[in-house]
Amino acid sequence: MPTDAVKPGRASLFYDPKIRGYVYQIVLLAIVAFLIWSAASNAIENLRAQKIASGFGFWNNAAGFDVNQKLIPFSAASSSYGQAFWVGLLNTLLVASIGIVLSTFLGFFIGVARLSSNWVLAKLAMVYVEVIRNLPLLLQLFFWYNAVLKPLPDARNSIALPGSIFLNNRGLILPNPQFGPAFQAVVIAFFVAVVVALVFYRWSKTQQARTGTQYPNGLITLGLVLGVPLLVFFVAGSPLSFELPQQGRFNLTGGLQIFPEFVALLIGLTTYTAGFIAEVVRAGILAVSKGQTEAAHALGLRPGPTLKLVVIPQAMRVIIPPLTSNYLNLTKNSSLAVAIGYPDLVQVFTGTVLNQTGQAVEVVAVTMAVYLTISLVTSLFMNIYNQRMALVER
Repeated sequence: MPTDAVKPGRASLFYDPKIRGYVYQIVLLAIVAFLIWSAASNAIENLRAQKIASGFGFWNNAAGFDVNQKLIPFSAASSSYGQAFWVGLLNTLLVASIGIVLSTFLGFFIGVARLSSNWVLAKLAMVYVEVIRNLPLLLQLFFWYNAVLKPLPDARNSIALPGSIFLNNRGLILPNPQFGPAFQAVVIAFFVAVVVALVFYRWSKTQQARTGTQYPNGLITLGLVLGVPLLVFFVAGSPLSFELPQQGRFNLTGGLQIFPEFVALLIGLTTYTAGFIAEVVRAGILAVSKGQTEAAHALGLRPGPTLKLVVIPQAMRVIIPPLTSNYLNLTKNSSLAVAIGYPDLVQVFTGTVLNQTGQAVEVVAVTMAVYLTISLVTSLFMNIYNQRMALVER
């Protein structure tokens, strides 16, 4: 007599991969939630035991300290801890953004130079990469700050450079620009020119893909970005003047001061990161088949256009992912500025503000959230750029 097929019971549900996966994820989330709750409860109890108030009530309290480099108004008497946070954050973003741009240009140049047919240039690039990559960044920052910038003469014996520029151990003193009310029109013209240049670039690429016609994008972009604001500048009556620094008997007065801590940090971050970017660029170029170069030469392209139009566009698909990591590392490495006294987010907020308020949990949590946000935003834009550079099948 035939027997009926055995129906799966409740016990067999656990052997379903999908259900088992859900169970594991729920258990993992429960463990993580328990650990977070335990850590928070322990922190609250310890703060109560030491009679330390929790929360962000300190945010609007008077800071009581000053910061030498600031992009927004800040004073010890009238500014709060919250304003100190923004001062440190803007200083971090300033050095990170400039460092990313400079290290990218320097890294690309050195990476291409390592593959140059010029023996001297290739060896110099190799020595640069091997030396910079194998020295700790902190040691390089100390070198630039203590061995290069600090031995400069004092303000009384400042080195006079052309253009009313002075150099001493307090930094670089430049003419301070004074903007008139009409200068807003120049700024607006600049952004309009950038938008027009981007629109033209996309149109030229579309035309090149359809017809093969190439346009001088670089020259046209440069003409728009520089020419249009310059034209508006003269039409508006040159609404820009400069306050020149004056050499006194004992000191310099006036001008715009660029502090040596900023210069040392920027040079250190730029040169260090450029060494890693150079290797990324070299690897990306070597990843392109030699047949591509040979085919370009067979069509009559010279080495320069071959590198620009054939090799680099294909190499970028290999370069962009590790390039993103180097950008993130540069931003996070800027926290080493505390070692040479540059007032970045860590030095101002996680250092001075934490020591004065004792709000360690809140201050450290905010600092971690800021670096996480900067990293995620940087990764987002680089991933969008990576998708645009990806191969598209027709």
